[in-house]
Amino acid sequence: MKYAKITGWGKCIPPVKLTNDDLSQIMDTNDEWITTRTGIKERRISHQSTADLATIAAKNALDCAGIKNADEIDLVLLATCSPSTMVANTASEVQKNLNATGAAACDVNAACSGFLYALQNATAQIQSGMIKKAVVIGAERMTWYVNWQRRDSGVLFGDGAGAVVLEASGDKTGLLGTKTGCDSEDREILHITNSGTNTDKYKPVGPSDLLFEGREIFKRAVKGMTTAVDDVLTQVGSEITDIDVLIPHQANLRIIQAIQSKVNLPDDAVMVNIDKYGNTSAATIPIAICEAVENGLIKENSRVISAAFGAGLTWAASFIQWGERVTPIIPASHSLTPCDKSGLELIADAVKHCQ
Repeated sequence: MKYAKITGWGKCIPPVKLTNDDLSQIMDTNDEWITTRTGIKERRISHQSTADLATIAAKNALDCAGIKNADEIDLVLLATCSPSTMVANTASEVQKNLNATGAAACDVNAACSGFLYALQNATAQIQSGMIKKAVVIGAERMTWYVNWQRRDSGVLFGDGAGAVVLEASGDKTGLLGTKTGCDSEDREILHITNSGTNTDKYKPVGPSDLLFEGREIFKRAVKGMTTAVDDVLTQVGSEITDIDVLIPHQANLRIIQAIQSKVNLPDDAVMVNIDKYGNTSAATIPIAICEAVENGLIKENSRVISAAFGAGLTWAASFIQWGERVTPIIPASHSLTPCDKSGLELIADAVKHCQ
């Protein structure tokens, strides 16, 4: 039992869309400007918490894995940089919602690389024999941070969640190679203001700003992810030509295309959904995994490479050997409660505070 097989997968996509045309009503931008620079056409805005997003994704993954009793789960690991609460951790709320009373629960914050960090952690615990089953989740409510007057960052982010179930197995599947790292020397080129205990709590502060140096992040993201991919392929003794599917972090279509060019994979081998969801940080890769299964990109025994780059500056890459089953046992049956507001209505208060 030295492998951690992926036996279930699920996602949670908020029902409310915020399109580029919507954004043109509150900031100096338009659909063409956003699409040509980012590849994003729309993003989702959640009317519920990060914990709710994570819970729905986890429930769908458990159903897919055929696990009816969440007490079987030994670990709930939540990758997020937009937790519902810092103390207690948001994973504990998800554990409570799942009724996974026997599971340990903690958050992992490596920003956009968080899901791959968490996947590595849970896999290692299963391989060591300490646990047998884990739920690994990436969930974000990134729009909570957005300053809607900044078009450089305000157009990029969205909300959502994805999850996988890992189970101890003798089959050589799951995460077989991984590389994680952090280039902290220049961590300030991507950060969120007015967050954490460095903020003076005795002085009034304005809304959060998500600040970054776009050109520098672009260069570092492409270099960091492609280098990590090369390291992982060396680790597992494979060539890029052996890979069936590339699932990159969905931050910017230009970054995805640059990585694709460097690893020399055709379009039909690369998962792209940034046009629908924008950058959902730690949720991008698990959501993309779910949709790659749904659209047939991930097939039986597919060899999958995934890579991410995020604040910190963290980076990660993973080689996943998919198993024999690629279709859910039952259709996803869990979703957020309906919302009768538009995307602009949901962010109206935040827009006022940013003006």
